[in-house]
Amino acid sequence: MDKPQRVILAEHGGAGTLTRTAVSHLGLRIPDITAAADFYRRVLGLVVHEELPEGGLRLGWGSGHHVLELTEGAKGLLHYGFEVRDENGLEQITERLTAAGHSVSELETQYLDAGIGAVRGIMVTDPHGTPVHFHSAVLRQGETAADTGRRPIKYQHITLGTDDVEAMVSFFVELVGFRISDQLDDGRFAWLRSDRDHHSLAVVNVGRGGDIDHYSYDLAEWADFKSWCDRLTEEDVDVTWGPGRHGPGNNLFVFFDDPAGNHVELSAEMEKFHDDRVTYVPRRWKPMPNTVNLWGGQLASWRHTSEGK
Repeated sequence: MDKPQRVILAEHGGAGTLTRTAVSHLGLRIPDITAAADFYRRVLGLVVHEELPEGGLRLGWGSGHHVLELTEGAKGLLHYGFEVRDENGLEQITERLTAAGHSVSELETQYLDAGIGAVRGIMVTDPHGTPVHFHSAVLRQGETAADTGRRPIKYQHITLGTDDVEAMVSFFVELVGFRISDQLDDGRFAWLRSDRDHHSLAVVNVGRGGDIDHYSYDLAEWADFKSWCDRLTEEDVDVTWGPGRHGPGNNLFVFFDDPAGNHVELSAEMEKFHDDRVTYVPRRWKPMPNTVNLWGGQLASWRHTSEGK
């Protein structure tokens, strides 16, 4: 039997230049916008911020920047965005991307909410051709005013599906400025950080690129998971994975699906990194079920590993 492949994902170029950048918003194509909007209202407490000219909706927590933009169509990822709070961060990202031959344009105001402050931003496409937005700090006062038993605290991270983890990692680490926190030893999953959280972005090999694998919201603490699992049951929403604890990130998790089949994660207690005080080396985990779920290795039907059961 051939030995499992080992892949070391490297950090070069602008790696680690972003230390105060977080996920911002997510654009999804949804077959039934009405059903999706009702789902996100009932289950996650999101409300309509804006009705878009062509029938789409923007959802958030009542004030500040939106979290989701829903557009009618076949299920898929339209765009995703990051809020760059680093001083001169946008300029540095633009410089590295341009030097590498990427086309960078100004982020059109149509992608940003009104009343969120003086905002500027850029747009570029990732290696799969999906638009990525990077913009300066915005107002997010609706996110932190949470009733944690009824809605999450914030939008926390996005995991992208790909057929080329190395290309995606190279783009976000060398050119954008993320760092590698962890990877699976076979190179099929990598977790990237851009602030103190273990990851704000992850990429996983699902055999194709240009789509979302899942995205995640933060809960306040472990005690919230009981009430949330009970609430999901009351709303006839099946838990598809968890509760459990990931190895990379050490965060607690539970998963469910929205009406379009997008995998949504609720997470808490994510590991923190302090790059200003200690030197970290990217860790390499065995690609086995007990890595992605420390609590017995139970896997979701849509998650697979190259080793183990």
